[in-house]
Amino acid sequence: MAVSAIDSRLFRNLFGTQEIRDVFSDESYTQCMIETEAALARAQSKTGVIPTEAGSTITESFRHVKLDDAAKYIHWGATTQDIMDDASMIQIKKGLQIVKRYLDELDVDLEDLELLLPLGLTTQGLRVRAQLAKELGLEDPPITWHVMRDNIAEILNFLGLLGGTLGKIAYDIMIMSSNELSEVSEPFVPHRGASSTMPQKRNPISSEVVLAASKLLRANAGLGLDAMVTDFERASGPWHLEWVAIPDSFTLAVGALHQMSFAMSGLVVNQTSMLDNLNSSRGLIVGEAVMMGLAPYIGRQVAHDVVYSACKESIETRSSLLDVLTERNDVVDKVDRETLTRLCNPTNYLGASQLMVDDMLKVTKGSFPHQGKGYGNGNVNGYSNAGLTVAEATKSNGARGANGIVNGTVNGVH
Repeated sequence: MAVSAIDSRLFRNLFGTQEIRDVFSDESYTQCMIETEAALARAQSKTGVIPTEAGSTITESFRHVKLDDAAKYIHWGATTQDIMDDASMIQIKKGLQIVKRYLDELDVDLEDLELLLPLGLTTQGLRVRAQLAKELGLEDPPITWHVMRDNIAEILNFLGLLGGTLGKIAYDIMIMSSNELSEVSEPFVPHRGASSTMPQKRNPISSEVVLAASKLLRANAGLGLDAMVTDFERASGPWHLEWVAIPDSFTLAVGALHQMSFAMSGLVVNQTSMLDNLNSSRGLIVGEAVMMGLAPYIGRQVAHDVVYSACKESIETRSSLLDVLTERNDVVDKVDRETLTRLCNPTNYLGASQLMVDDMLKVTKGSFPHQGKGYGNGNVNGYSNAGLTVAEATKSNGARGANGIVNGTVNGVH
């Protein structure tokens, strides 16, 4: 029986998709742990830790759930948390690939996000860890991280930031969809967003769900930060927060992206209403532009005082700023009406907005220097490097971000 919105038969397709739920389902998690155990056996057999044939035997046996004498080499030297962490990395890698696909649909590019995994204790362990990384298609980290959960917190906070961005867009759409503004509306689908008692209603359903999801994602980001504070070398409780935060955050993030993709794919823009709203202030919205436009004719400070007085009169008499200015001799003696009309037109006051839009389009098309980082790598957690110095570890950690998003690590055997 479902007890949360992301699993509810009523709400689950609002807050997520079947694809992302499948990635973080119990069945998927169990399969990822089985894959990790099999990969570990193969890695150990290839590095001489267990008999050469044991790895392939265990892998094949897992496919048919039939084990023989090789069963004793399953979980050889491993700890349960390491196996669970590795399984989570596989899920996170798959989840981030889904997130990236939706971001690509929204023409948003992401980079410099990376996962790291913990390590174990021996030189032989390092060889096993490196091989395990190859088996699982993840990255081999420089140092163990089973109690350094900043990699998980980074992912959860990335999803929180993503939720914040989507939430801001959703909130704007909601406000702009109100009857008072009526500037945009979500794509029309018969009866979607309608009311059982008020047939005129057309609620921005997708944006409302995205806004709710964004708040939940930010809350889960806090859980990730909280889980970083662990005791010594095995967390006694904070680690368990991730069991809730990771699947929930990925489901909510993909659900929000799915809803936003729908909303933006057919967003209705009412240009007439936008222009009416611009003109609703009767020119006051361009008071700054008028002041700066008058400054070359009558001086900067005089222009400020004149426009300040004209704006006050416009508000009190409900006259347009243009009409008030054209009644002032100290203005019309220096500036012709055509110039005043141009200065008071809001559509002429766009500033550098178009240039900034052009620059953002260059970013999404990958023409900016920081574009083009890779996606889809992972790291392996497990097996230690006791000989790695603090300086070397710091240097290795400083290289983070070079691999791009979806970089995971494998957590392995001690």
